Amino acid sequence: MEIRQLMYFIEVAEREHMSNAAEHLNVAQSAISRQISNLEDELGVLLFERAGRNVKILPAGEILLSHAKTIIEQLDQTKKHLAEYTSPDSGIINIGFPTSLATTLLPNIINAFSKEYPKIKFHLRQGSYLFLHESIKSRKFNLAFLGPVILDDPSIKGDILFVEKLLLLVPRSHRLVEREHVSMRTLRKEEFILFPKGYILEKMVTDACHNEDFEPTITGEGEDLDAIKGMVAAGIGITVLPESAITGHENIFLKCIPIQNPLIERSVGMITPQNRILTPSEKAFYQFVLDYFK
Repeated sequence: MEIRQLMYFIEVAEREHMSNAAEHLNVAQSAISRQISNLEDELGVLLFERAGRNVKILPAGEILLSHAKTIIEQLDQTKKHLAEYTSPDSGIINIGFPTSLATTLLPNIINAFSKEYPKIKFHLRQGSYLFLHESIKSRKFNLAFLGPVILDDPSIKGDILFVEKLLLLVPRSHRLVEREHVSMRTLRKEEFILFPKGYILEKMVTDACHNEDFEPTITGEGEDLDAIKGMVAAGIGITVLPESAITGHENIFLKCIPIQNPLIERSVGMITPQNRILTPSEKAFYQFVLDYFK
């Protein structure tokens, strides 16, 4: 099985047409047909049902297509990584991040880094806490920011950059708006706007309520900060969010109030695969971030 055969196979499978595939690849149709036939002979299965120049992928072909795409993607990624070693001051860094760090931490760090390494580019992928955890474990990418930082997974290296408080966010018309601080027990009868179940911030707030022996009444859910803030501003409920996500975002509709008794805190930092060597550009960024927060 050759890389060229897999590339031809993917093109034919996606276009379901030999001539179109040949035209796109700029090769003779006979060459593609021959390579597909050689591939079928080697694997001992039919990959396509043929009807002239049109083809229809068969179940065995569907299985191969999934694996072939993965192989080609990994090959492309390998080429990119190797290219970085000839030019370590350039390259592309893939970074995962949660929505709660999208408007503060991430822009500041990338702007500062880009002043020193202007040729290095970024590909950013927002995702949930679980998605970021699994993506680093599966090596979909090598760097992710998140909070709280994962420290108990032997396959992941976690670096804490800072620890921050979670704050209460209420509409300006709320009964608690003049308070300098509140306790979680004070919120027992409040209605909450939270992230959906499965999000780490939902779990942190729910756990904080459970520690004070009450179940939060949830009247709304949002999958991003703006949606949650909008529902709070509309008076639908209150919420509890990380300080970095809401400090500086107070306005005529919203007010932040510190929570005491107990404090609710989270660590914020980076995670990387424990046993994987970072590319030169990733190493530069990783060390830059550590130094930035020192």
